[in-house]
Amino acid sequence: MTDSTGEFHASGYWYPDSERATTVDVLNMLRRYRSAETAMRARTRASMGMNETDLVALRFLLREQKAGRIVRPIDLARMLDISTASTTTLIDRLEKGGHARREPHPTDRRAGIVVPTVSSDDEVRATLGAMHRRMLSLVDDLSDEERVVVMRFLVGMTAAIQEAAEADAVHGSADLVDEPA
Repeated sequence: MTDSTGEFHASGYWYPDSERATTVDVLNMLRRYRSAETAMRARTRASMGMNETDLVALRFLLREQKAGRIVRPIDLARMLDISTASTTTLIDRLEKGGHARREPHPTDRRAGIVVPTVSSDDEVRATLGAMHRRMLSLVDDLSDEERVVVMRFLVGMTAAIQEAAEADAVHGSADLVDEPA
């Protein structure tokens, strides 16, 4: 729709306001980000021949190894909130795929630990490295004040989702609300 000068109204239909975003615009962009991240994770899982739980477990193993901490199978079970039987199956899959291996515990001869393989670390870096560098660069380009705003937003969104999950658990169902398109 145009006004008397032939200019489009600031409805955003053709061109959004350059520096102004509505609440719906922000939530829609967040939805687009989540969709892009979900697609990226699916590509990563497919290229590495893993399912979602395997990938989460591998990232945990890599993070713990980098921090110098050992990981026992029970640690994986607790982090993933899965049974010990499921954890055994998971570790079997990771071993078969060449992503992790079982080793004896360094101080407890009755226990074992799980460690990621060097090739797995290299594969994750090769698969996700360029994307992570682009993301880090984007954040590095933000001013300190902008980072504070982004952090406040993400902390608030995380809390809103967690509170909704807690309410669903108490009430047994999700509240139905209109979502932005």
